[in-house]
Amino acid sequence: MPFARLAIATTPTCHIGLGLAAVGRPGYINLGRDQDLGENRSVETLRTRTHELLDAAYFQGVRYFDVARSYGRSEEFLADWLNARPDIDDVVVGSKWGYTYTAGWSADAETHEVKDHTVRTYERQRAETAALLGDRLDLYQIHSVTPDSPALTDKELHAELAEEAARGTTIGFSTSGPAQADAIRAALAVTVDGEPLFRTVQSTYNALETSAGPALAEAHDAGLTVIVKEGMANGRLAAPHAPEALRAVAEETSLGCDAVALALVLRQPWAGVVLSGAATVNHLASNLHAAVVDLDEEQLTRLAALVEDPRAYWETRGQLPWH
Repeated sequence: MPFARLAIATTPTCHIGLGLAAVGRPGYINLGRDQDLGENRSVETLRTRTHELLDAAYFQGVRYFDVARSYGRSEEFLADWLNARPDIDDVVVGSKWGYTYTAGWSADAETHEVKDHTVRTYERQRAETAALLGDRLDLYQIHSVTPDSPALTDKELHAELAEEAARGTTIGFSTSGPAQADAIRAALAVTVDGEPLFRTVQSTYNALETSAGPALAEAHDAGLTVIVKEGMANGRLAAPHAPEALRAVAEETSLGCDAVALALVLRQPWAGVVLSGAATVNHLASNLHAAVVDLDEEQLTRLAALVEDPRAYWETRGQLPWH
């Protein structure tokens, strides 16, 4: 598996990845985007910003980069960066299919993405990804699987994904919504010719939303690499939006709320890669301090009190406006 490259990395930040959801398109639901990105969000401006983030991340030891077909031009931006640096051969590249970007580079579009987990969408988007990333793609994930997703039961799709795996691409899935644990367990049961189909899972897990934890532990025990997304809860755990308990612990550690929030995820024994979704180089640097945060039991107890009911958490997330 390509994730073996991460296993031999020795930098403190080797278990932190960089996701490009926030910079691959002008609009997203993260809080604080007006301050982070400003008004100029042209294609070339965000391309330059993305390349600066990738340079900074790689220089500081990050080796996993995460994009998706629905993240605007994220695949294109990453491909440009990789093509300009042919000597970089130790990174792991993951993308996702299943959502089509429909915003037309507008932050004010009525619909930003459309979900479809059918075979036809997979075939179209796999070709689109191949045209950009070619053989640099290591991991292809079904985007946001839920318990009712047809991707869990479509045998034709499973056969095509297994063929892709036989060609050397790792096959994974991501999850979203209050029933992430159910989706994870259902996906673990998917086999082709008696062999498990999925080798990675990417799920939301953070100080506010921990419900997927037991299922992610099961996935890890089954041999899957666990990738954690939204460790910052789309900005809800970053200053100035962070809850008081998180701000207090951050002050005690002399680091940022973001570093503490991500450190809380990194300490989970099943967490293989924890994504930073930073939109600025300064925020990325602060996120990467998560690798050196040391939390004591009393601090962990205070932070554990922040956990929300999953349905309430996802309802709040669903109400976040696209900025």
